[in-house]
Amino acid sequence: MHPAASPLLTDLYQLNMLQAYLGHGQTGTAVFEFFVRRLPARRHFLLAAGLEQALDYLEALHFTAEDIDWLRQEGGFTDDFLDRLAALRFTGNVDAMPEGTVFFANEPVLRVTAPLPQAQLVETRLVNILHFQSLIASKAARMVLAAPGAQLVDFGLRRAHGAEAGLWAARASYLAGFAGTATMLARKEFGIPIFGTMAHSFVQVHENETAAFLAFAHARPDHLVLLIDTYDTEAAARKVVALAPRLRADGIRVHGVRLDSGDLVALSHSVRRILDNGGLRDVTIFASGGLDEDALRKIVDGGAPIDGFGIGTSLTTSFDVPGLDCAYKLQEYAGVARRKRSVGKATWPGRKQVWRSFGPDGRMTGDVLSTEDDRQPGEPLLQPAMRNGRRLVPPPALAEIRERAARGLALLPESLRRLDATAVFPVTIAPRLVVLTEEVDRALAAHERDLP
Repeated sequence: MHPAASPLLTDLYQLNMLQAYLGHGQTGTAVFEFFVRRLPARRHFLLAAGLEQALDYLEALHFTAEDIDWLRQEGGFTDDFLDRLAALRFTGNVDAMPEGTVFFANEPVLRVTAPLPQAQLVETRLVNILHFQSLIASKAARMVLAAPGAQLVDFGLRRAHGAEAGLWAARASYLAGFAGTATMLARKEFGIPIFGTMAHSFVQVHENETAAFLAFAHARPDHLVLLIDTYDTEAAARKVVALAPRLRADGIRVHGVRLDSGDLVALSHSVRRILDNGGLRDVTIFASGGLDEDALRKIVDGGAPIDGFGIGTSLTTSFDVPGLDCAYKLQEYAGVARRKRSVGKATWPGRKQVWRSFGPDGRMTGDVLSTEDDRQPGEPLLQPAMRNGRRLVPPPALAEIRERAARGLALLPESLRRLDATAVFPVTIAPRLVVLTEEVDRALAAHERDLP
């Protein structure tokens, strides 16, 4: 079994609790919800991602004989518990916002309804999957909005926090609107368009740039993009102009040039003039090098003639906001609504739904959060995804998820599309949910008074 699919990729306390639950017969139906408690200062909306990997995990969940033998050797677990663990499979239900859905604080993105031991066990890995991809998709969406119409490419594998993170960042950014990735495995696994040029080392290996450009062009003639800032950017642009007729005679067209350093606004203007004056008006300019949404916005506002951007570290690490305050919390057990009351971490109880309303122009105007059975005006966002441990429908194509995300971003209020730091989207707590919360608190207080 691949380590990423192992049920041992969890916290010890999950198994500690499972042994206690099973030992005391606490196997009633539990409802847990995954949500983000509060939005970071630089995130006024988020984009749901990772559901398909979460469902993959749930469908395949099981402990192998090797897992059980290892746990037995570790000690601390009873033979009866380990026998029951060996037979455990996920048989529950999942309701979730489809991937690519815009969401806000306190809105359940995913709900698990299952026997308590199952619903508890899956917490760690579900949070791990949903948090990371939603984090990266949300960062990528900001870049898409900052540079409308530009070709954005994920260049971040080498700085990602591990192999899985790099692979999933390619997926999350693509569904958020990126044009593709430089990561080969993302092409193989997800069918994401792949892009790549050359490194400065390739130029340095050769005696001069002209020799490097010629060698690369003949080795990889399709969609040829030449890196021109290893030494003198403007001089390299002139070399490209001089080489273009020679390459054209060999049936090779220069598709673009890449800038990776310096004042990208000023350099792109000067390179554009050199290319245009040399008859290479159809050659595109691609830029990379420490870019984020603020840099993109500055470049776009500066009128730089740059057609596309490679985004690395700021994307795959979500550099400015490397984590979301997210949680997977119990909302109901054995038919009784529950909630956490910790200071700063209190939850709304019960099975919940989010309804979204739209204005005459089609833009989002507000969300309402209430109990699942309290029908509100608008479009319900959580949809059935899994019943009895199995998907209801085959996984959607990534292109379909990407289209949903594009529609969602297009329907954001203009202040959110501008990434306005003061923008706030209204999420209303329905009276029914407030009343349920008060009832849960009164019941808890009564139980506390009844204790001997």
